[in-house]
Amino acid sequence: MDSGKVKFFLGEVLRNFSRNTGMQVTAIGTVAITIVLLGLFLFVRAALADAGNRLLDQIEISAYLRPDATSAQAAAIGGFLAQDPRIASAQFVPKRQGLAELRARTRGAIDTELLTENPLPDKFRIKVRQPEQVDSVAATVRRLTGVDNVVYGQKIVQRLLALGGVLRRVGIGLILAFVGVASIIISNTIRLTVFARRREIAIMQLVGATNTYIRLPFICEGLLDGLIGALVALALLAGARAALWPRLLEALPWVQLRAMPVDARILAVQLIVTGVAIGVFASWISVGRYLRT
Repeated sequence: MDSGKVKFFLGEVLRNFSRNTGMQVTAIGTVAITIVLLGLFLFVRAALADAGNRLLDQIEISAYLRPDATSAQAAAIGGFLAQDPRIASAQFVPKRQGLAELRARTRGAIDTELLTENPLPDKFRIKVRQPEQVDSVAATVRRLTGVDNVVYGQKIVQRLLALGGVLRRVGIGLILAFVGVASIIISNTIRLTVFARRREIAIMQLVGATNTYIRLPFICEGLLDGLIGALVALALLAGARAALWPRLLEALPWVQLRAMPVDARILAVQLIVTGVAIGVFASWISVGRYLRT
């Protein structure tokens, strides 16, 4: 492409972009709102997922053996747990060790010297590889011969997993809705520009200009809408994180939130690509409809 065509192409892009300022501002603002919501959703989801996974990592399945369980049964249970691919580790804790851990944990709050015998049973301390497998592993262990009871904080696990599922569904629905709105507004903006220049486009078609050559300036207009909207959104998100996130960490110390649960550079690239993709897709569809007609 020679310099004359490049100048013409850039001039068309700038002319189109400045023709409908009000609609361009609306399109950019809608993209910015969409990207802000997407960024907030991804950031909050990553933070909650990180905190939830750390909580789930701390959850252990305690499989208590029957008082009359034999050494052979305990060995068989240990062998079964070692072969289960869902289990990351399984530690046998004899009742003597369990009592010592209880004394260390209570730090004298309970006078265990008054006990005439050890009331604690032998147990296996089990950790799974994936949080979603806690329930199934606990159900499997409960059926083993020699196991009396299984404790693992069932309600906490179920609530954390349910919360993650709800956040995913609600977030995806909101983002799809705003992406649709942003695409419609950008598409309408491009269609107004195309309609205003319909005679010029018809002349270009008559002199042999290809649809691709005609389409590119409008595609770049949508790209600029998406890119500027994404950059505005990133600036807003960066300001909100600097102002609000440290206060949230101080206000909720027990939630175990990390200072930065996601890679900011990767998140920024994802959001910019999303904004650009929205603009390009909406423009392509809008101009394509006109050229087909």
